[in-house]
Amino acid sequence: MMASSPTILALDFDGVICDGLIEYFEVAWRTYCQIWSPTNDTPPDDLALRFYRLRPVIETGWEMPVLIKALMDGISDDKILHEWLTITPQILLDNQLQAKEIGGKLDNLRDEWIATDLAGWLSLHRFYPGVIEKIKLTLGSGVKLYIITTKEGRFVQQLLQKEGVILPTEAIFGKEVKRPKYEILRELIQRAENSVSLWFVEDRLKTLHLVQQQTDLKDVKLLLADWGYNTQTERESAQKDERIHLLSLSQFAKDFSAWH
Repeated sequence: MMASSPTILALDFDGVICDGLIEYFEVAWRTYCQIWSPTNDTPPDDLALRFYRLRPVIETGWEMPVLIKALMDGISDDKILHEWLTITPQILLDNQLQAKEIGGKLDNLRDEWIATDLAGWLSLHRFYPGVIEKIKLTLGSGVKLYIITTKEGRFVQQLLQKEGVILPTEAIFGKEVKRPKYEILRELIQRAENSVSLWFVEDRLKTLHLVQQQTDLKDVKLLLADWGYNTQTERESAQKDERIHLLSLSQFAKDFSAWH
C-alpha cells in the first residue's frame, strides 16, 4: 500500500513539470541545418508535429537532430518508433558523424541562443496544466520538494521563478550534478533525519527501472507521468508492473491520496 502522502517528493522537470517540445524542435532544427545544410532552412509544415509525437524515442539531446534527419530522409514514424536503436547508428555511420560532435553543436547553438535571447528561449517552455499550482500547494504543506533533472539547474530555477515558484538551489539537482537519478534519491533518504516516505515522479520508464534495480531503494514509490515523453507501449508496461504507478495529469493536480 502506498502511504497517503510523501514526506519527500522528487520530480523530474522536462516531461513532468515543463513541456519543452517547442524549444527541443527549434534547437534540433537549427542543429540539423548547421550539419546537413538543407537548401531550404524552413522546416516542412508537418515536421514539428511528427517530431513531438516521436520525442519519446530520444534518450540524449544529440539524438534530436538525428531524428529530424531520419524524418527528412523519409523514414516512417512507425519505423522510427520501433527501430530507433538501429536507425541512429546507421545515420551516424552513413554521415561519418559522432554523437559527441552532434551534441557539441547542439549545446553550442543553445548556449548562443540563451546568451543572446534568454527571454525568447525561456518563452518556448510551457508548464503542464495544474502542475505549478500543485507544486505551490506541496511547498506550503511541509512536504520537502526536490527536482531531479537533466536540464541545467539555473534554467529550471529561472523557469520556475517566472511562475512564482522560488526553490532554493539545493532543492534542484540539474545536469551539472552529473550523477544518476537513483544516486540522488539515495542521498535524499540519507539526508533525512526521520523515517522517509519518498515518492519519485518521472516520465521515462527506463529511469524508473534503474531505481527498481537498487535494492536499498525498494521503498521509494515510483510514478510514471503518463502525460510526459513516453509511449503507449511503455505506459502499458508500467501498468503491469506492481512497483510502478501510472499517474495521470488530473491525478497529479489532486490530493496525494488520489495518486493511486
